[in-house]
Amino acid sequence: MADFIAQFGGIGLAFLGAALAVGLCCVGSARGTGMVGEAATGVLSETPEHFSKCLILQVLPGTQGLYGLVIWFFALFTMGAFSGGITDLSVTDGLTIFVSCVPMALGGWLSALYQGRVAAAAINVVAKKPDDWAKGIILCGIVEFYAILSLLASVLLLMNAL
Repeated sequence: MADFIAQFGGIGLAFLGAALAVGLCCVGSARGTGMVGEAATGVLSETPEHFSKCLILQVLPGTQGLYGLVIWFFALFTMGAFSGGITDLSVTDGLTIFVSCVPMALGGWLSALYQGRVAAAAINVVAKKPDDWAKGIILCGIVEFYAILSLLASVLLLMNAL
């Protein structure tokens, strides 16, 4: 195992962490927004005038994909990718960057799925009581808070990684 990590190297570990942060967050966002879109199509087939309310609810689980992209940029910046070339990272430095990306990777992925479920359920509010649809946004915002905490954790870790 130690030989594999040594051959993979610090740069490989750092890239893996960055890729997982953006990849898992985008997968979660795609799944979450997809769930909401599926729920919204039923409402929109009967009441197309509620499109903007449904669209706003659908967009909410997509923010985690953006947060993952932010961490991807932070990780690449930390590796020196935007300053003319990637610095040679030790395994310890690469592992530090990898671990710094984990909060966003896992927090963004899972919060996007759960926020998608909340937003899909909130589509029922749009269908039954359209004037109360903002309550669904508030419920989604509570899940969003934990995605933001994951983003903050990864940013702070990456700022102090090397």
